[in-house]
Amino acid sequence: MWEKLQQIWKIKDVRNNVLIVLGLLVIYRLVAHIPVPGINVENLRSFLSGQQAFQLLDLFSGGTVKNFSLIMLGVAPYITSSIIFQLLTMIVPKLEEMQKEGESGQQRINMYTRWLTVPLAFLQSFAMIRLLGSSSKAILPPDMSLFTMITIMTAITAGTMFLVWIGELISERKVGNGISLLIFAGIVSAVPSAFASAMVNYTSADFYTFLMFGVIAIATVVGVVFINEGQRNIPVNYAKQMRGRSVYGGSSTHLPLRVNMAGVIPIIFAISLVVLPPMIAQFFVNARAEWLKNGAEFVIRLFGNQAFYGIAYFLLVFGFTYFYTSVIFNPQKVAENLQKNGGFIPGIRPGKETEGYLQAIVSRINLIGASFLGLIAVLPMILSSASGSQALTIGGTSLLIVVAVAIESSKQLESQITMHEYDRI
Repeated sequence: MWEKLQQIWKIKDVRNNVLIVLGLLVIYRLVAHIPVPGINVENLRSFLSGQQAFQLLDLFSGGTVKNFSLIMLGVAPYITSSIIFQLLTMIVPKLEEMQKEGESGQQRINMYTRWLTVPLAFLQSFAMIRLLGSSSKAILPPDMSLFTMITIMTAITAGTMFLVWIGELISERKVGNGISLLIFAGIVSAVPSAFASAMVNYTSADFYTFLMFGVIAIATVVGVVFINEGQRNIPVNYAKQMRGRSVYGGSSTHLPLRVNMAGVIPIIFAISLVVLPPMIAQFFVNARAEWLKNGAEFVIRLFGNQAFYGIAYFLLVFGFTYFYTSVIFNPQKVAENLQKNGGFIPGIRPGKETEGYLQAIVSRINLIGASFLGLIAVLPMILSSASGSQALTIGGTSLLIVVAVAIESSKQLESQITMHEYDRI
């Protein structure tokens, strides 16, 4: 590890990229402490203490929700917009063709994603204000006018777009995924205060709770590394081809299929969606139609139930693992590319049979990856209900994201170091 750090510092381009990314993360944390004026922060924290979904949102935004910061929504609207467009590319032929255009098509889809983020952030900020306004606690200013509300919503939307811009700048530096690193920074920033609070309030009765948290932490780190690094190697042979007087091919290699191709994206997607229904329901809490009002209150109560919340969370993580894997790995394209280059899997015919074989393999290893991610996501909730500690509720998911993002960033840094080594040779 120390050798890698020394190499990063010695190579100018890599060192500059790392320093710029660290600088952008510092700016993100500074902005996270700029609150919207006029909010009763103490009443807000008291209200959010019993809201499981909003505790997760607050965690991944780095404590910006409980402070009612300008960037209180974090990158959640952008993630929701990304989900929508990834679904649309599978349904709308024009968007599917655009995606096949390569980098230029992907840039256009990214542009549309950013455009959709603006109204989504505006709506989510309005839902958050309505949620706080419906609380029995005096959180919002008593003289909240329409102009003040629109001003707050505009400021929060601008904060979200500012984070999206910072995330894209980080991604350009090839030190990791920008959005994932922002969430990583938000989680890590909460560790010192959480640790200090735990030490101050520690009693001998909390020993087993801390022991469970330690076991979960170690098991999560080991499990994430094991699953992330695990892969199924599919043997591939290339037939000999005559081109003029030269012979090409005749080699053997393998096609690596990772157990967890989707990384932490399913967790992030699931958190964004599990927070959305209660937010939308806040629009209709004071509706004149009785059935609409009752439906909104039912949704809010339903997502406040920890058992239902855990089941929904697990199913979303499980489903998004399969969905995102299908987005990034297309067995049909892989089979076509193998056939064009004269490659084949021993014992499997090229073309449709190869495609079906790869699809079956991916589905089986996805079952392991999706089950692991879902289990890590909900296991702390089960233990927290037994121990009564809310810290365990968010511990497993936090460690999962932190470890996975750290592994991804370290790999990108290693690839940059390797490229510079090749250049030097």
